[in-house]
Amino acid sequence: MKYGKQLREEVERSFPEWRGEFISYKRLKILLKLIDPGKMPRFFIENLLDSGRFDVGFTRLLNNELDKVNRFYIDKEEDFVIRLKELQNRESNLECSTEMLNLQKEILDFHKELVLLLHYTFLNSTGFIKIVKKHNKRAGVSIQLSFMPRVLEQPFFSTDLLYNLMTECKAMLHRLFLDDEP
Repeated sequence: MKYGKQLREEVERSFPEWRGEFISYKRLKILLKLIDPGKMPRFFIENLLDSGRFDVGFTRLLNNELDKVNRFYIDKEEDFVIRLKELQNRESNLECSTEMLNLQKEILDFHKELVLLLHYTFLNSTGFIKIVKKHNKRAGVSIQLSFMPRVLEQPFFSTDLLYNLMTECKAMLHRLFLDDEP
């Protein structure tokens, strides 16, 4: 199955409310099809690339998509840090077993959302890698050395904080499920 179709199906199945927050892989592929280096001499392509005018629409959209994905990830990450603190406060102030059951359920739901965000990062990272590879093949010139280091520096690509949140979630669940009394 082609990646674009796989991405669409995965988004519709797992992330319908986040639909507009993923890399616009299809739009990027459409812009790639407009690049036809076979009709231009190699030296002309290299001059355009050096001047920054070759495939301007594609690179502009690629950068915009990177910014969009990153902004969404940062917003979600910040929300999740706040939610974890709230859950931790509730854990320390438990008064009855009903509250504990509700908190356990909320933490499980929260952990599920963390896993979804992690999956979001994997899908988008794969999308950027694949579209850059397609660009290199189609255009005959590589943007990989200039673009991919930028991707690797983005918060959505570094999921350390997300893993830390997941670890703390698991620790809370462990404490709550091992303790019978609030």
